[in-house]
Amino acid sequence: MWSYVARKLLYNIPVYLGIVLLLMVALRVNDPVSSMMGKNKSQEDMLAMKESLGLARPLLEQYFDVLRFDLNVMSWKNQGLTVKQMFMDSIKPSLSITLPALTLTSIISISIALISAFFRGRRIDRILMVLAVIGMSVSFLVYIIFGQYYGAYLLTKETSWDLFAIGGYESGIENWSYYCLLPVLISTLVAVGYDTRFYRAVMVEESGRDYIITAKAKGATKTKVMFVHMLKNAMIPIITRIMTTLPFLIMGSLLLEVYFNIPGMGRVLYKAIQEQDFPVVQSFVTIFAAIFILSNILTDVLYALVDPRVRLS
Repeated sequence: MWSYVARKLLYNIPVYLGIVLLLMVALRVNDPVSSMMGKNKSQEDMLAMKESLGLARPLLEQYFDVLRFDLNVMSWKNQGLTVKQMFMDSIKPSLSITLPALTLTSIISISIALISAFFRGRRIDRILMVLAVIGMSVSFLVYIIFGQYYGAYLLTKETSWDLFAIGGYESGIENWSYYCLLPVLISTLVAVGYDTRFYRAVMVEESGRDYIITAKAKGATKTKVMFVHMLKNAMIPIITRIMTTLPFLIMGSLLLEVYFNIPGMGRVLYKAIQEQDFPVVQSFVTIFAAIFILSNILTDVLYALVDPRVRLS
């Protein structure tokens, strides 16, 4: 297994190097010094600014600096803060939303998909699928606006029950439900529709496999077939679905963090892109790219652990 992991890492090194190179080139299409200083500044002032920011050096030298993963570089727009400080400060707010949302979404989606597949073609199956389609058809932004208005503002105004905050974030378990529960519920509501349809399709496909027919022929009950045999063999697509969301766990939910004013990684990166804060953008994107590659490798390893038929070779 370790040899397989080592080979996959070697195969993905050129991919990672290419991502970093494309990132650096894309950031430098428009000169950030011109936008920061204005067009009326002299060439000498602009050159001095480029040298102070490290942009006057050869691109190859800057490229290797980024690859060194030096997070102690200073942010251009947040004076006195290093990229490492900004990254560490934004991890907890992001995970406070995305980790509970992923857990809740997975549990609810898999459970609904199993029930829907169990009653396939019957009224309950049709109702659940209609609700899933309706849920995934509504824009994420609509859920956020309605959630903030009805779940936070109007609820507090009409009933004086101050259950959810319209925006903001404070650390601590005692503050989690007030600041994070509403974004978690919105994220879960949006994702359940997509995941339920996917998991149901997996369950329906598995129900036609030979091992299911054999289990039924041996007298296994429908409940045992669905919740023991089929669920176990459907784990590979389920793992794939969950693992593909892991990199976005680290980045956080951009829309939720922006509209709820939560200082997570997605919001920090979004703000850095707007402000052309190169050190922050370069460091965050290179970290996310590395996490995405590692999560793909981890997915293949988990395949072999949950399904003995899969061999890492």
